Amino acid sequence: MSRSHRSVIPGFGLSLGLTITYLSLIVLIPLSSAFIKTAGLGWSEFVDAVTAPRVLASYRISFLASFAAALVNSFFGLIVAWVLVRYPFPGRKVVDALVDLPFALPTAVAGIALTAIYAPNGWIGSLFGDGTFLARLFNDGEAVKIAFSEIGIFIALTFIGLPFVVRTVQPIVEELEPEFEEASASLGANRWQTIRRVIFPQLLPPLLTGFAMAFARALGEYGSVVFIAGNMPMRTEITPLLIITKLEQYDYAGATAIAVVMLVASFVLLLAINLLQKWSRRHHAV
Repeated sequence: MSRSHRSVIPGFGLSLGLTITYLSLIVLIPLSSAFIKTAGLGWSEFVDAVTAPRVLASYRISFLASFAAALVNSFFGLIVAWVLVRYPFPGRKVVDALVDLPFALPTAVAGIALTAIYAPNGWIGSLFGDGTFLARLFNDGEAVKIAFSEIGIFIALTFIGLPFVVRTVQPIVEELEPEFEEASASLGANRWQTIRRVIFPQLLPPLLTGFAMAFARALGEYGSVVFIAGNMPMRTEITPLLIITKLEQYDYAGATAIAVVMLVASFVLLLAINLLQKWSRRHHAV
């Protein structure tokens, strides 16, 4: 007598259909429209649109600044997550709440606030003016320009990316058993060996995930960067701003061509990070 196969999850077929439909409406169809719009360009026109000197300069600024910000956030985000979990101190809940502030703060507000602080007449920017101690330390006495420069872009992207790393790593730090560290120390391992062989292998996959999320978020950031960048073509013009500029000039095909390049690049980078995570889990599980 044959038994009918029943799914462990009730309504799996319906749930899967709703999931695919929802993802198609929210993600796949809007993204595919960019490819459809770009298809109206010939291959040579597409290449010219995405390899113009101004466009290449925006790629360089966006990718390098995003990568640097995600890298810095990976290091300090790990430290912040570790401190919030392992060390009780007065005001810890306040600090924990402040980590989420870039999530809730409108990007335009963040951009205006950062610009006001790091502008030449701002609280921090004025400390780098001509003849100041910091100017002599970093630039032979000449003023160090933070706002309206590549440094300002980096600061803005670091600001908006930190929560992605902290909130990705923090749950894993909470699950780490201190007994493993104590066992490692009792077996004669020093602190560096315990970190390298016991703690870090468990933190590497979530750390890579946080890095990827911060990097992807920084690539598409617009609101907080547009105020502090200065938006000078070939120098401080990020790719999202260039896309908006082309849309304002009614160059829809050129804007979607650049958007497709950014979309493909982001997808390839996220895929590479996911494959690296998979390899890391398999390697450290052996």
